[in-house]
Amino acid sequence: MLPNANLSYLGLFKPHSTVSCVASSVASILLLLCSSVQAAEPLPSTFQTDDPKSSSRLLGYNEHRTDLPGGRHANVRTNRAVVVQVDGQRRRPIGSELIDDPALTGKTDAWTQFAGWSPDGKTAIVLRGWESVENARWEEENKTFRFTPEGWLVDSYLIDLQTNKATNVTAVDRVSFYNTGLFFWPKDPMRLGFTPLIDGNSKPFRMDIDGRNKTDLTTSSSGFAYGFSSSPDGSRISYHENYQVYLANADGSNRIHIQTGHPFVFAPSWSPDGRWVLFVSGEHYDCHPHIVQADGTGLKKLADRGGYKGVTEFLDVTDFHGGSSDIPVWAVDGKSVFYTAKLGDNVELFQVSLDGQTKQLTHTPDGTLHYHAKPSPDGKWIAYGSKRNGVRNLFVMRLADRQEHALTDLPEGFAAMHAYWQP
Repeated sequence: MLPNANLSYLGLFKPHSTVSCVASSVASILLLLCSSVQAAEPLPSTFQTDDPKSSSRLLGYNEHRTDLPGGRHANVRTNRAVVVQVDGQRRRPIGSELIDDPALTGKTDAWTQFAGWSPDGKTAIVLRGWESVENARWEEENKTFRFTPEGWLVDSYLIDLQTNKATNVTAVDRVSFYNTGLFFWPKDPMRLGFTPLIDGNSKPFRMDIDGRNKTDLTTSSSGFAYGFSSSPDGSRISYHENYQVYLANADGSNRIHIQTGHPFVFAPSWSPDGRWVLFVSGEHYDCHPHIVQADGTGLKKLADRGGYKGVTEFLDVTDFHGGSSDIPVWAVDGKSVFYTAKLGDNVELFQVSLDGQTKQLTHTPDGTLHYHAKPSPDGKWIAYGSKRNGVRNLFVMRLADRQEHALTDLPEGFAAMHAYWQP
């Protein structure tokens, strides 16, 4: 998968130039009222939720190989964007035509990566990634990323689920060969946000839905900025630059630096009501969920991750970059946060309220590792990844009774990651 494709995607990086990009070892970034989680089992075909329409709701996610020889690129190039119903039925890849069509960009042997939805749930955001074999070999030998126009091409597409039409909005009036982090601007469905890599720096941009009028929102800054998102009303933005979090108006003005006193501050996200901003703060590989109010005041640590580095390995072969960031996420009512933390030999899933009351949601056998939690739009369910018996699959849990079911059932050597609920 693509570095910096999304905060929770498979590794984040800080390139020092377009000639030689040095990857950072991303730490903690991309609950104790305990009741036992029942052993996971495949979802039956008769599975129903409280809402009769919910069982046909889609989740987008990614599948890839984990054990192919050759290192990172040999496995990443197998990644495919997939959608499936929440009842586990009607799984299908999307964007398959983007993989080996030279008419698109002149590049074949690409991969796809699911990255989000439109607000109405009719359009999927899918990344198409390509890296040359020569560049991948150099990266494996030097154990660092090297981002050049000759070695990489990453674009963000909008795919209409009904017609399967794919539109490459980042190629219109192109500003970069590496374009990730695409999202629909809240309260303004005719605008998009995204994060291109320009002259070695990642920059928050805004554009029209047709890909035109691309605008840099940090023209006064030369730092490496990513983790870009907008507040629910679309009036403000957040991002981190050089591992420090900033808030600003939607046009980039009135920038505020969130002062935590820590060297590593990462992955900001707005609460659903726009009153708070969530992020991790601390040391590299030792940072924890924090919140501040929307004006940058009221800093508060919500929970401790118990020694969890905040990175989940997504390959079973050596990965020179070291895994995928695993960050806390908001509950849909904005009153609590889901996060993962180390407990013994496990990484378990927790929920913490804004006043610091914590619940442990999963109780799994020794060696189980949970990652990438995502609550459903109605707040009744949560999807997450879990590595059990050496295999990474996706699970869904009904929060009311902690009933858990497997969403995917991949065999050894494969992985399912990064679930996105259809709105």
